[in-house]
Amino acid sequence: MEEEGAVGDRFEECSVSVSVSGGGESRWVDGSETGESSDLKDPSPLDGDGIGGGGEFERDGRGSFRRRFPKKPRRVNSLDVEAMEVGGISHHHSRDLPTWQTLGLAFQTLGVVYGDLGTSPLYVFADVFSRVPIESGVDILGALSLVMYTIALIPLAKYVFVVLKANDNGEGGTFALYSLICRYANVSVLPNRQTADEHISSYRLQLPTPELQRALNIKETLEKTSTLQTILLLLVLMGTSMVIGDGILTPAISVMSAVSGLHGEIKGFGENSVVIVSIIILVVLFSIQQFGTGKMSFLFAPILAIWFFSLGSIGIYNLVKHDITVLRALNPAYIYYFFRKNSRDAWSALGGCVLCITGAEAMFADLGHFSVRSIQVAFSCVVFPCLLLAYMGQAAYLMQHPQSASRIFYDSVPSALFWPVFAVATLSAMIASQAMISATFSCVKQSMALGCFPRLKIVHTSRRLMGQIYIPVINWFLMVMCVIVVAIFRSTTDIANAYGIAEVGVMIATTTLVTLVMLLIWQTNLLLALCFPLVFGSVELVYLSAVLSKILRGGWLPLAFASAFLCIMYTWNYGSVLKYRSEMREKISMDLMLELGSGLGTVRVPGIGLLYNELVQGIPSIFGQFLLSLPAIHSTIVFVCIKYVPVPVVPQGERFLFRRVCPRDYHMFRCVARYGYKDVRKEDHRAFEQLLVESLERFLRREAQENALDGDGGGLEPPGRGVGVDALRVPLLQGQRSGEAAPARMQEEEEGEGLEYEEEVAALREAVETGGFTYLMGYGDVRARKESVFIKKLVINYFYAFLRRNCRAGAASMSVPHMNILQASITYMV
Repeated sequence: MEEEGAVGDRFEECSVSVSVSGGGESRWVDGSETGESSDLKDPSPLDGDGIGGGGEFERDGRGSFRRRFPKKPRRVNSLDVEAMEVGGISHHHSRDLPTWQTLGLAFQTLGVVYGDLGTSPLYVFADVFSRVPIESGVDILGALSLVMYTIALIPLAKYVFVVLKANDNGEGGTFALYSLICRYANVSVLPNRQTADEHISSYRLQLPTPELQRALNIKETLEKTSTLQTILLLLVLMGTSMVIGDGILTPAISVMSAVSGLHGEIKGFGENSVVIVSIIILVVLFSIQQFGTGKMSFLFAPILAIWFFSLGSIGIYNLVKHDITVLRALNPAYIYYFFRKNSRDAWSALGGCVLCITGAEAMFADLGHFSVRSIQVAFSCVVFPCLLLAYMGQAAYLMQHPQSASRIFYDSVPSALFWPVFAVATLSAMIASQAMISATFSCVKQSMALGCFPRLKIVHTSRRLMGQIYIPVINWFLMVMCVIVVAIFRSTTDIANAYGIAEVGVMIATTTLVTLVMLLIWQTNLLLALCFPLVFGSVELVYLSAVLSKILRGGWLPLAFASAFLCIMYTWNYGSVLKYRSEMREKISMDLMLELGSGLGTVRVPGIGLLYNELVQGIPSIFGQFLLSLPAIHSTIVFVCIKYVPVPVVPQGERFLFRRVCPRDYHMFRCVARYGYKDVRKEDHRAFEQLLVESLERFLRREAQENALDGDGGGLEPPGRGVGVDALRVPLLQGQRSGEAAPARMQEEEEGEGLEYEEEVAALREAVETGGFTYLMGYGDVRARKESVFIKKLVINYFYAFLRRNCRAGAASMSVPHMNILQASITYMV
């Protein structure tokens, strides 16, 4: 940044950032490019009419006033080819939906959100009573009371009433919370933040209370302390790693629990048969992922609705037939009796009890497809009562048949309904697995968007819904891991030991991030904000201590998965940040560009060169490699930067920022394409090129119009108090300029600007017709400096280098013929 200095300001002070779309209201962000940490506020315009009856004055940062062009011309989507092919996610807000639509969404949530939570009755009591033998009614009532109050406290009280409100413009999950915090406090480790990003409509934060000094102090502390920023990032990455671990364990335990119902029902169907059938179902489940879930998704909600109806009905049947007195478990005193009687074994049983809330995080993670109200209604009116009835019915059956604890679910089902319930249970287990597999794909995509995961091939399985994606590498990895887990553990009990750690780990990460949102953004009363982690965090830590005791009996598995993914994500993020900072240091100075002249020290031939880079400002050093390597360079150069901002979706009308680089005769431009972490990039290079030219022409016309109206921006003075509205139609000029000479001068300037605009557009069209487009791609090798410590050399030179060699190359992300691509290599010393 310092390298450009005043020279860059001299030639770039007239640059304009333009956003173009298919219609509607527009907003232009004016001013020169600022540094990554700039906190400059937008100038406040003065009221008044400009030339033509629609202008306004604003300060330009040097004490003078300049006139802005107010007209809002018709706009088109520039470069946004994917918007024509894939529809955006529509965020549902409950206050905007009528009751019948909210109920319809609530019904749909049964098939997407609650599959994992709904299948927990298959294995919870079986796991609990494998740790605590049933010796009296206190054991059953205590376990039932634990399950009931765990469901009421975590999914109902924590998620339904608190966490769901901490959404990011309708999106949920750990990355959504992180992006929310990154927007309010500049804690993102990648230093590419621009002031213009804050003008995205979905970027703005609406604070429920006035600013408090405590919130500002927290914000300042986070921004100044790099250690806290790293800890925050690690917490988010750990939570995401745990979710990916859930994507491995959920299919394994759900399918095995459903298939285990055949054990004992069919003669000779033993443990080996359960394992074989489970593996076959898992292979089929993962094999059909490539076709997408769109065609069969409409079946999910009815099947889960039947499942929840079955749970509630069977629970009522068992309550009435066997022992309705288990309702005494509503008294939490039985939890105390349970721990007093079983002591250490009761604490160990918590590892099985926590399985009753597996999938609770899905209520928050899948929020983007529904609304807060619909998820609240579905859980409060259907899921919560049906789960309570199911567990009460199983407890009532155990009061009469304590020996059935290992097969409690299927034994408690009336014999006449066994096969229908088995079929519905198997389908429900597959649906629950499908939901977690899709959630894993979404988490990996969000991680890639925020620069925390190597680039992988993403296949969009729906042309309408951008959320339906398929990642082949992750899919086959999950399948192999699921098969290995089932083949090695061969029991749902051991898998449950691993499952609990992954689930509680995600919950603790969510609790920490929501607490930070309360303090930093909501500005909640300090006492109330601290009550949230004290109540829910304490319960989760108790559960975590219980499941961690099972590390040697399967609990190591999610920790191994999480550690592996955490290392991959943090290494990729660490290397990417160092590479970006190296590019910032080594970018080409404006002084050198001015010395080269408009010919750039070589021959300019017709054509448009699209140079892809990661810098949001400055000229990347890879451009120097092309100047040295090529005998000629294109007559028009566009630096294209694909940038992800911490918002779910960037409106298409606010996605692109254009500006000129160097003086006019250089014919060099910058385009920053901003995407949210939920946005889809699906480009066709021909349509891309056509829209690029159209949007660039509109930018040139916009620039010419604004320059003509600005006139000599440095000579404008602020109007006096007594100046009327009509006087603002004529600029107040300094020096010897008279009021009569100003209109004539402006007319001459407008004619000159118009001629320059026509000439530049003609040159642009000639470049397209004669030279076409060439994609200039850089292939960088990242190496640690010689004086770096050993661990840094090991991570960068080997681990990060291995990830870069095996990830998806940038050129593979675009459907561009190889003959249109030029690549140059460069080594970044970090």
